[in-house]
Amino acid sequence: MKKNNFLHKHQKTLAPLLSLVLIILVTASITPGFLSIKIVDGHLFGSLLDILHRATPTALVALGMAVVIGTRGIDLSVGAVIAISGAVTAVLTVNTDFPVWLVILCALGTGVVCGLWNGILVSIFNIQPIVATLILMVAGRGIAQMITEGQIVTFHSDVLDAIGNGYFLAFPIRVWIAIGMIVLTVLVMRKTALGLFIEAVGANVRASRLVGIEARLLVLSAYVFSGFCAAMSGIILAADIRGADANNAGLWLELDAILAVVLAGASLAGGRIYLLLTIVGVLIIQTLTTAILTSGLPAQYNLVVKATIILAVLLIQSPKTRQWLSGFFLKNKNAGKSSTGKASTDKRSAKP
Repeated sequence: MKKNNFLHKHQKTLAPLLSLVLIILVTASITPGFLSIKIVDGHLFGSLLDILHRATPTALVALGMAVVIGTRGIDLSVGAVIAISGAVTAVLTVNTDFPVWLVILCALGTGVVCGLWNGILVSIFNIQPIVATLILMVAGRGIAQMITEGQIVTFHSDVLDAIGNGYFLAFPIRVWIAIGMIVLTVLVMRKTALGLFIEAVGANVRASRLVGIEARLLVLSAYVFSGFCAAMSGIILAADIRGADANNAGLWLELDAILAVVLAGASLAGGRIYLLLTIVGVLIIQTLTTAILTSGLPAQYNLVVKATIILAVLLIQSPKTRQWLSGFFLKNKNAGKSSTGKASTDKRSAKP
């Protein structure tokens, strides 16, 4: 009984974790040496470290996406914001004498401005989030191409090289950046009232306003935070390839971020934010990507698998499916009780 209560209480947490473990085990069974980790020149190397390394940009974007979805919104523009911030990083590094810290600050500021634009459209002008962010999703890559003048801009910077591919204490620096951002976000969302207020807005915006919560300001802040996280991801991706590709930077990353939030158990209807489970969702996605690539399947299968998973999870989360499952299990439970009661009655009747 206690075991069943534990499983029921922690099913939202256990499901993503068990899924991640299962995918890792299956991938390890088809990929020799997948679980092996080596130390070369004081740095850790291996498939698991490569997953962490490649998952960093998605993890940062997914943090912002989780907060936005918690407000009953969505941000389709994160890929375009990544392209814009990467373009700003590359162009300022090549064409100006700005110190690296100022270049990074300008790129982050660009992401904040993009998030502010989305937030104003959603919270002030009451435009549907999917439409408001679609505007920047479409226009953003054009803006990035204007910044780079349609070229792939390459650059060299020791600091940016370290951010993209450097190591600290045997781990990639970009992983440490992501860990720091995750810890900071979790502390702010769970140790202050901010997270509770954002979830309240997502659950019922009208009720939250009646109790004095500044719903518009919170929604605006959520989109600004998403833009900031996307800009961080754009800087890391630009530093990784030492250049800016406005056409391909952050392409389809919004799909990965949304999928990670959905895998965490959050509903697209808002009202709940699962930050740590969202990161587990990111690791699931990256492990799946690695498994597909190492299995020899074409890379195009990756998008099909992700879209299928999103569809499956959304179907499971739908009220109709939940109603059907509840009725099914309740029917079986009642049938079991009926069979037990009938057996007990027959047993008593058989006694002399």
